[in-house]
Amino acid sequence: MGKGRLGLLVACVLGVASAGTASAQTTFRVVNHSDLKILDPIWTTAYIVRNHAYMIYDTLFALDGNLEVKPQMVDKWTTSDDKLTWTFTLRDGLEFHDGTPVTSEDVVPSLKRWAVRTPMGQLLWTKVADVKAVDPRTFQIQLKAPTGIMLSALGQPSGAAFIMPKKVAETDPFKQIDDYTGSGPFIFVKNEWKPGDKTVYVKNPKYKPRPEPASGLAGGKIAKLDRVEWVAIPEQQTATSALMKGEIDMIETPQHDLLKMMEADPGVKLVNLNKWGNQYIFRFNHLFKPFDNPKVRQALLYAFNQKDFLDGVIGDERYYKVCKAMFMCDTPFASTRGFEDKLESNFAKARELLKEGGYDGTPVLLMHSSDLQILANLAPVAKQLMERAGMKVDMQSMDWSTLVSRRSRKDPPDKGGWNAFLTSSASVDIVDPLVNTYINAVGENAWFGWPTDPELVKMRAAFADEPDTAKRKAIVEAIQLRVAESPTHIFAGQWVVPAAVRKNISGNLESPVTIFWNVEKK
Repeated sequence: MGKGRLGLLVACVLGVASAGTASAQTTFRVVNHSDLKILDPIWTTAYIVRNHAYMIYDTLFALDGNLEVKPQMVDKWTTSDDKLTWTFTLRDGLEFHDGTPVTSEDVVPSLKRWAVRTPMGQLLWTKVADVKAVDPRTFQIQLKAPTGIMLSALGQPSGAAFIMPKKVAETDPFKQIDDYTGSGPFIFVKNEWKPGDKTVYVKNPKYKPRPEPASGLAGGKIAKLDRVEWVAIPEQQTATSALMKGEIDMIETPQHDLLKMMEADPGVKLVNLNKWGNQYIFRFNHLFKPFDNPKVRQALLYAFNQKDFLDGVIGDERYYKVCKAMFMCDTPFASTRGFEDKLESNFAKARELLKEGGYDGTPVLLMHSSDLQILANLAPVAKQLMERAGMKVDMQSMDWSTLVSRRSRKDPPDKGGWNAFLTSSASVDIVDPLVNTYINAVGENAWFGWPTDPELVKMRAAFADEPDTAKRKAIVEAIQLRVAESPTHIFAGQWVVPAAVRKNISGNLESPVTIFWNVEKK
């Protein structure tokens, strides 16, 4: 960061602090689902990093509360008659935190960097011939062939195309950024960032919100809190006690077995902010034995059952659903095709497939996230089911941040790599073949686990290009049949969890991403 930019940014932050001393500053403290240790939003798909990015950056488009794509930084756009040239105009008055204007020269490298690392960006860029700045507020994306995913790609909630200053956006996509200047409603206070303790943001007094009411990730992002502190309290009982005493204002993902205690507290309310829920995922590493063999991967589809996973973590049937639809139940593309006889703990069939796949008894290195209560019991359940099917399992426990770092390594399991781990994804990142990163089987550039399946890649591309809804549903079923035959991952059940919030807090928006604009503290 240059001295001029740094000086402006520091002045801006200090200005907010000074304003806070003139009147009582509103500080909002929240315990999130994880601690923040990585700051580059294209470096990882960890939700805590995505949520951090929404605090300080802005996007060209965003999903509203009905999951419809709406303009955010963009004011207007047009498409040419041949559908090959898209022209976008930015809103007037957009500024970065250091006071410099946001221009098309910032947008172009931000999109290019995003497209290298994110599945939706990669898919869109197969159709892109060029992206260029026309004038300070106008940029164009020129296509080689028409596509129906332009706006959905630019407005996807996870793996979002966050806009950064040109100098930052020109950072090698495979190197992390070290400048965190954004244009969003909050400013990251780096000198107060202490991983394992707290992360601090202050209100951006110069942010220009859209005129529409806030809805989901779209509309007017009005920061009503002067200061937001993400507090690290890994022990749930301690966090719950702090919430009840008013020492913190919110727990993003409270432990399910503590919800009744919170419901009974007169100062606490439970608020469901993600009505679409989440899906548990078991992810294979396709690079090494034994999961380089589809028969071995398929064996676990027969060995696993969702109820054991859901009971092991959630426990209360009010908050979970057994569902054999890969793209989740109660969604436009819900189907159980290909999975009717799977996920029933048929150990005899699993052992048969392990034998066909040549499994030789080598221990499977299963990474276990031990600090996130919403994930902590998943790996032990998987280990038990795998062993009952005849596999040997080396379950290695670590905190989530360590797991997130280790899963990016392509080293052999006995040299710092891994064979499998479990995670969870929000429904909006699962519900169709384009947003579902787990089936993006493009090898080296795929999500961690790196599956390679040209047939699946072709099907996903066909879905992207197909405008007819009925034909799209047929493609979805074909994709499911392919994944059932050669699994990229295993989906281990649906679940929801309400946020626990003090009753003097209002304005939390229903959104697939936990956000803090529009929130008020009285």
